Amino acid sequence: MIPIILITADELRKDALGCYGGRAIKTPNFDSLAETGMCFDRAYTTSPWCLPARCSILTGLFPHNTGAYSNFRVPPLDPGIPNMFKIFKEGGYTTALFGKCHFAPVPYSETRADMTLPYEKFREYYVGLGLDHLDLQDDKQVSVWFYDDYAGELEAAGYLEAYRREIWDRSKAKRFVFPGPKEWHPDEWVGRKAVEYIENYGDEHPPFMWISFSGPHYPFDPPAEYLDRVDMNWDRGAVIYGGEFDNPDRIHHGSYHGGGGIDGCGTAKDNACKNYTPEYWRELRRNYFANMALMDDQVGNILRAVSEKFGEAFVIFTADHGEMLGNHGLWGKNNCFYEDVWNVPFLMKGPGVPAGVHSEAMIMTTDILPTFQSAAGLPPINCDGEEIMALTGRGGHELVFAEGENYAAVFDGRVKYVKAAFRGKKFTELIDLAVDPNETENKINDPAYTSDKARLTEKLCELFMGRLLK
Repeated sequence: MIPIILITADELRKDALGCYGGRAIKTPNFDSLAETGMCFDRAYTTSPWCLPARCSILTGLFPHNTGAYSNFRVPPLDPGIPNMFKIFKEGGYTTALFGKCHFAPVPYSETRADMTLPYEKFREYYVGLGLDHLDLQDDKQVSVWFYDDYAGELEAAGYLEAYRREIWDRSKAKRFVFPGPKEWHPDEWVGRKAVEYIENYGDEHPPFMWISFSGPHYPFDPPAEYLDRVDMNWDRGAVIYGGEFDNPDRIHHGSYHGGGGIDGCGTAKDNACKNYTPEYWRELRRNYFANMALMDDQVGNILRAVSEKFGEAFVIFTADHGEMLGNHGLWGKNNCFYEDVWNVPFLMKGPGVPAGVHSEAMIMTTDILPTFQSAAGLPPINCDGEEIMALTGRGGHELVFAEGENYAAVFDGRVKYVKAAFRGKKFTELIDLAVDPNETENKINDPAYTSDKARLTEKLCELFMGRLLK
């Protein structure tokens, strides 16, 4: 049986990588993975929130079928639902995860600026999902709020208090230089733990590993030396369209003008993303790219260690979702169905995977589990995903879906339709990428799109009725 390796980033825009056209940083290790495997241009996450997106990766199920549909509401992922860890453990693999889990809602209301709190129950829950080994770094902010494995080691090294101060400092607006040596940055720690595990691996069973970086998710906090790896002359900058959110019926009217629901408006003056300056956007983006340069180094270390230890392996790299990073005057991902967030990077390499191929087939992150099962020779289970090579052979999914708390979206490759609700207001938007590739115009009330609206509404109804009316 072949080693199975899943590597994920959190909140990664695919255009940060060279293999997707990024030029602000060099990403030779990601680019090499793309050149020796397949690079998917139209891979879609199932949710613009971490928890439901991650639970979908783990189970191959849409959020409405896992019941874990919110970052903020119980329940967590039900341990009784078949998931990657249990499936591969029962199939003769040794299972391990390094980094971020987030398969259960974080108790955000309990967090304190003056101390880091216990986290043992979360760790026990994660191990109970079927893990033989866990090095837990459950998000950058979580690691200062709660004692995961990384937080304990960071404190022993003498850097936890400084990191906590930076993360809680509202004036920093989620961007700063990591307050310690680069080897103690969360993403460097995750990469190091994974490499050490691989180099010392002596189990008779093949490994199934999920290496789960919590970057470049905010705070945007690269080690100082990585800032020099960024050439902002190659960055197109935050693309903002004047007047886009003048209509209060737009989902992100409040996020831009004040009082909205996207992550980034919480640290802006008057809670309005429009109040961030051009200098802020530039610094934010520079920090983001620098974090990705660090991650490229770590991915290179991991892939070299895998090659030296195991020879061949089946590898997938992707992200749980993307990040607006100033485009449309927003940062974050909540309630987004823009390509910036929904369309994620997806690289795949292994036996039977053609090298150097860019695929335009639409795939989803729910397809990872059945693809891994096929590569490992394990029997398939019933889920919402499909084996990727067979799927691309017939052109990919006709429709992709995204879900979350009070949010549902569907895309047919041309037209996107979304329904969302928050803070007592309901929103419906329809975007036609064929005529509006910048995704600025809501066509929901345009008579020319009546049939598209009806058709995609029906597709959403069919999706949820499969569960509700069983």
